[in-house]
Amino acid sequence: MMSAEKRPAQDSFGSTQLVKRQRSDLDLGNNGKAVAVVNSSAQNGALIQAIPRTSGLDAPIMELTGHTGEVFATRFDSTGQHIASGSMDRSILLWRTYGKCENYGIMTGHKGAVLDLHWSRDSRVIFSASADMTLASWDTESGQRIRRHHGHEEIINCLDISRRGQELLISGSDDGYVGIWDPRQKDAVDFLETEMPITAVALAEAGNEIYSGGIDNDIHVWDIRKRAIVYSMLGHTDTITSLQISPDSQTLLSNSHDSTVRTWDIRPFAPANRHMMTYDGAPIGLEKNIIRASWNPTGEKIAAGSGDNTVVVWDTKSGKLLYKLPGHKGTVNDVRFAPNEEPIIVSGSSDRNLMLGELGK
Repeated sequence: MMSAEKRPAQDSFGSTQLVKRQRSDLDLGNNGKAVAVVNSSAQNGALIQAIPRTSGLDAPIMELTGHTGEVFATRFDSTGQHIASGSMDRSILLWRTYGKCENYGIMTGHKGAVLDLHWSRDSRVIFSASADMTLASWDTESGQRIRRHHGHEEIINCLDISRRGQELLISGSDDGYVGIWDPRQKDAVDFLETEMPITAVALAEAGNEIYSGGIDNDIHVWDIRKRAIVYSMLGHTDTITSLQISPDSQTLLSNSHDSTVRTWDIRPFAPANRHMMTYDGAPIGLEKNIIRASWNPTGEKIAAGSGDNTVVVWDTKSGKLLYKLPGHKGTVNDVRFAPNEEPIIVSGSSDRNLMLGELGK
């Protein structure tokens, strides 16, 4: 362990001083009905059910406030009990999914915005990518930084983590390099050089291929062993803002500044034209943020943030728009489904807030 890299835990770690409040005035579907009303006359503040509840959340929509800058990344841990968020305010906040959604931890030390983050598989570590040109790993129990990873020479936009086997991190930076990291080591294992800033990366489940996207609008597929691009997927007409592999590892999900979300067949012997579906309804907006799209645990639904301050959810197979969820007051930069069976999504926005919402039946 590189003890010299550790920093003392912040005084505020474990505090619950940040404000949480139930959002009871928002419509979570398309039916125009209020979702829940707090009955102030009830002794225990019980909720009057306007529509059937589908999750264990305290209310159909919970707003998590505490960041002092735009929220760029939101992630559930593997249990679905915890959420981490990364922000322009250079901090990572930890939240409980259930109950009053307390903020129970804050991790500080980055000198620039936290642009992406991932939990380790065992939920004990959080990995972060920052505008300060470093990656970092953090102990979720103590809030201390375990290690900083130097090597990139520009903003690090994105991060992915291996799903099985040896724990590896993949990063993409404005310096045009894709970094490959063993989180136990300070320095990169390797760098893959490209010509353009990298804004999205994904690592194949088998660990043999890396998917990268950037400002050239194309998705490139790398063979890690050969350190070379083996094929590219063309179709987007603007910068790629996110890439994520489906739960069954057969499909790649992409989002772009062209205001479309797309799916691609990444099986080894797929046809030359790998484009499968295009999903519309999530405009990128004038700010042109790096907005991310994600799968639900079964791969049957897709969600994306939007420049029109909404969360958009589609049916994967039909492409039908299932939900356009209001509530945020700024661009929704990231949205994730809970990993457990409950139909819960978390979103993070330029309005500095997170929202937890349950989807209907």
